[in-house]
Amino acid sequence: MLRPTHAKGPEPWTTGDTRLARVCLAAGAAGPIGGDEYELTVDVGAGSTLVLRDVSATLLLPGPHGAQSRLRTTVRVGAGATLVWLPEPVIAAHDCHHRTDVHLELDADARLVVREELLLGRHREQPGDVVQRLRIRRAGWPLLDQQLAVGPRAVGWDGPAVTGGRRAIGSLVVVDPAWADAPTAALLGDDTAVLPLQGPAALVSALGSDAQALRRSLDAALDRLTTTRVAGTNRDAPHPPTPVAAA
Repeated sequence: MLRPTHAKGPEPWTTGDTRLARVCLAAGAAGPIGGDEYELTVDVGAGSTLVLRDVSATLLLPGPHGAQSRLRTTVRVGAGATLVWLPEPVIAAHDCHHRTDVHLELDADARLVVREELLLGRHREQPGDVVQRLRIRRAGWPLLDQQLAVGPRAVGWDGPAVTGGRRAIGSLVVVDPAWADAPTAALLGDDTAVLPLQGPAALVSALGSDAQALRRSLDAALDRLTTTRVAGTNRDAPHPPTPVAAA
């Protein structure tokens, strides 16, 4: 279900934007549960700005017969439009079996921020199986096609080449035609990396020991990519995320 909402957390590019629409997705029932199939279609019209968020985290649950649940999301961002898509984490509960497919089509001068956060199980719980695929095309050309598979069916998913035993995995994609060029590759701390994409775009990949650590790293990367880059300049000397004092 769709709900209008106020700002919650950082929202780049929105200050003073009179074309802004802010919408939250709210679950109408528990799940997804094994066997469920969801489809979401988003069309951001030319020249408009959409901030899309979630009311709360999404909990992936097993079904009674072991069937896979699926979520397919198709997004179109028109000419001169902006999409800031910052959903809450997806939690892979024990024995879940789920697949998410996201396909974004961007016009050449569209702007995009999209975040993904995956938590592997609830407290002291081993996760189920999750496959996430993110495809982005810009001006009709492929920009990113990334797939992640974790859980008991994915051999070696918790090894040093994938999660290294971390319980939180996240990514962030920023596309901004105002950039003169993509950022250079950089490390932001021990578990976060910025990777340039073809064109004015960047991918951030991050791991965290928990949801809070992951969010801090992604927020720091988002701030870096949306406030320190100016057209015609490249200020990308690596620096660690801003420290956050414990409460």
